[in-house]
Amino acid sequence: MHKSGFVNIIGSPNVGKSTLMNKLVGERLSIITSKAQTTRHRIMGIVNGEDFQIVYSDTPGIVNPAYKLHESMLNYVYNALQDADVLLVVVEIGEKGFKNPDLIKRINEASLPTLVLVNKIDLSSQEELEEKVEFWNKEFPQAEILPISALHNLNVDLVLKKITELLPESPPYFPKDQLTDKPMRFFVSEIIREKLLLHYKKEIPYAAEVVVESYKEEKDIVRTRAEIYVERDSQKGILIGKGGKALKQVGIDARKDIEAFVGKQVFLDLYVKVDKNWRSNANKLKRFGYIQ
Repeated sequence: MHKSGFVNIIGSPNVGKSTLMNKLVGERLSIITSKAQTTRHRIMGIVNGEDFQIVYSDTPGIVNPAYKLHESMLNYVYNALQDADVLLVVVEIGEKGFKNPDLIKRINEASLPTLVLVNKIDLSSQEELEEKVEFWNKEFPQAEILPISALHNLNVDLVLKKITELLPESPPYFPKDQLTDKPMRFFVSEIIREKLLLHYKKEIPYAAEVVVESYKEEKDIVRTRAEIYVERDSQKGILIGKGGKALKQVGIDARKDIEAFVGKQVFLDLYVKVDKNWRSNANKLKRFGYIQ
């Protein structure tokens, strides 16, 4: 008997979805920062065993949309409810409930096998943990509640055990040696965007989008060119920095991580362009891959 299925991960921003995804997959596919809205796309990671295949999906954090970009991100979450075989709802120990009550209703009405993972329990007392388990039991009466710490790998093995129990019987959906559905260009752009989130404050990283215009693998080196789009000239100036110093540091840090990811020396060329109000423009969002 072979089991296969889609295991989709949803939850509010900064609750540890991407950390959990990377732990479950065993590869660093989702970028991780302490800032909200780090994940913008739905990212698949495939885990294969002799008699199972798990197709994980990390989704953007649940937000109340302020831009068309946010609407697209929320659609990834809603779509995750439609094609999941198992749903992982990640909440953190200090969370008091979803800001989007409609999603709770949708999850309960979907009647999917659901695990609610109360994350970051290393930061809580036993009393607080018991209170949170009771709270989420009431929010999702059909789900199983599991306390975890994704960062410290606590109960992550138990999550995997529960998932394999819940998977339907099915042949694999992807070749057994495939790790993800995304091309290498996607991960290069995500690594660069992670550095923007880490190096800049306020609006700059949220107004930025990274597009890899060229990616050429040679025998001993990868040559790649990426363009960073922002919405205003003032943002472009801040991103580049005095004498190009700020952008140069982004490139140095990104190149190191890209080299670790691809296993080769990397030559990275970065450029900054202005594309006004791209977050609210449906055509631009389609070009950047947020709308199909």
